[in-house]
Amino acid sequence: MAAAAMSKETVKGGGFLLQDTVPTTVYSPEDFTDEQRMIGQTTAEFFDKEVIPRHEQIESKDYEIQRQLIKQGADLGLINASIPEEYDGLELDHVSNMLIAEHQSGQASFSTGFGATSSIGLLPIVLFGTHEQKKKYLPKIGSGEWVGAYCLSESGSGSDALGAKSTARLSEDGQHWILNGEKMWITNGAFADVYTVFAKVDGDKFTGFIVERNDPGVSHGNEEHKLGQRGSSTTPVLMQDAKIPKDRLLGEIGKGHLIAFNVLNFGRIKMGAGAIGGAKRVLGQAAKYAAERHQFGRSIATFGAIKYKLAEMAARVYAGESAVYRTAGMIETKEETIDKKNPAEMMKAIEEYAIECAIIKVAGTETLFYCADENVQIHGGNGFTMDYPAEGVYRDCRVNRIYEGTNEINRLLIPGQLIKRAMKGGLPLFAAAMKLQEELLAGPSFDSLGMGEDDSPLANERKLAANAKKIALALIGSATQKFQAALSEQQMILCWTADVIIEAFQLDSAVARTAKLIAKDGADKHQAAIDATRLYAHDAILRMDVAARNALAAISEGDELRMMLVALKRFTKMEPLNTAAIRERLADKVVQTGGYIF
Repeated sequence: MAAAAMSKETVKGGGFLLQDTVPTTVYSPEDFTDEQRMIGQTTAEFFDKEVIPRHEQIESKDYEIQRQLIKQGADLGLINASIPEEYDGLELDHVSNMLIAEHQSGQASFSTGFGATSSIGLLPIVLFGTHEQKKKYLPKIGSGEWVGAYCLSESGSGSDALGAKSTARLSEDGQHWILNGEKMWITNGAFADVYTVFAKVDGDKFTGFIVERNDPGVSHGNEEHKLGQRGSSTTPVLMQDAKIPKDRLLGEIGKGHLIAFNVLNFGRIKMGAGAIGGAKRVLGQAAKYAAERHQFGRSIATFGAIKYKLAEMAARVYAGESAVYRTAGMIETKEETIDKKNPAEMMKAIEEYAIECAIIKVAGTETLFYCADENVQIHGGNGFTMDYPAEGVYRDCRVNRIYEGTNEINRLLIPGQLIKRAMKGGLPLFAAAMKLQEELLAGPSFDSLGMGEDDSPLANERKLAANAKKIALALIGSATQKFQAALSEQQMILCWTADVIIEAFQLDSAVARTAKLIAKDGADKHQAAIDATRLYAHDAILRMDVAARNALAAISEGDELRMMLVALKRFTKMEPLNTAAIRERLADKVVQTGGYIF
């Protein structure tokens, strides 16, 4: 549970754009309980002491070792954390599950397989299985006796999941489902014991099924030869007149999309948490190497060009971590208001924050890849060799931007979901956009001209966070007004708008987290957090400015475009900031600490 000192407030998904953020209502890592911290530490120690030392065996596709490690992790409670107690699970809170996901880092091949069985491999049964299905499968998967896998993608339907061609029909005696088709890129494909498989009943009703490895007609294809995560099993799963007992239907016929998309929401936020955990580990590698590597008679950690990279990595990870646990806290608060025994209510709770889950997935995976890329650069030539871990991390993390929905699909989902909810009356988005338009037509206020501003810590950053939301609203309002129903075809505009929303959420989360720290202990104790927030705010506003200019030029023209660009200039106005000095302080602390400093 969240710390008692934190004020709890149920917030609508996407609602952060429409209201001022109250720092005391935003969950952050400083609110972890001792028990939650212990769960994170247990996960990290398992990977450090048991998994990473077996790197060579894992990378050589030794699946017996991987199964043994999965069993060891299960014995520590790292797989059954989200399984109800009734089915031998721990039924831990959402934040604890995010901490487990974050600390599964350091050996990407195993992390992928472990994450598949502990998340998307069992959650479909947790959320949609019958009592009998849960009783049969959850204790086995949760204990590590069985390994789970999730079979959604096909060669012709990657991002277009509902375009799947796999079919299912009842046998003539009505006792079995007969499945035919081929699923692609299945993690744990070669050694999983139970698969969640999606197929179309009678060729058109998208439906979920539980398939066992030894079912007649079920097999797996050859291992894929991959750029990274080479030790993980990734194969096709083949069904040729596969006979599945009738009671293995998962959920309702024709309702498979509810399983697929809601489970992906869980997968996305867990992937975001895992990516942030990986980025922290990468920052540690970079800091250690920079401190030890000497050129021109001194450590390269003393060079400004290297300090720039270390500080940027730290600031981005801080913002990403703030957003991950803010979202985890929102989901947990929502879950406290529902009946957790009711799968339909649990599904609605995670679906409520589909927008934030997509933001977390995109932001987390791109932060990790940024850090991995800079880690190679800091290592120089050594970063391009297998003698150092930098090259492996670079290869391994690239796929994160592809699975659980490509980052492009997630970018389209973010503004798309906001507009969809507004159209249904779930979010007063259009009213807020109209109010903003009236504000723009009225011209700058005294406040926007710099009258009456306060000089408290983060005053400028709070204003920038508020303005970032206005930029997002202006883009959504203008684009919807211009294209209406055809907006879904304007993918570049939607992606640029998503970039603004993603930056706005991370900035808003970092500002709220740091403001809460200052209110608790005073600014002097949290200079590093203030520095990271200011640095992130400064750079994020510049990135938003570029994205917004591109979008506005595609939406408007003439006088209307000029008016919007004037408004954008007001919203992106910043006080001069010596980012060089901030980067010096942050980088020095990162090197001194040997990694992530928060």
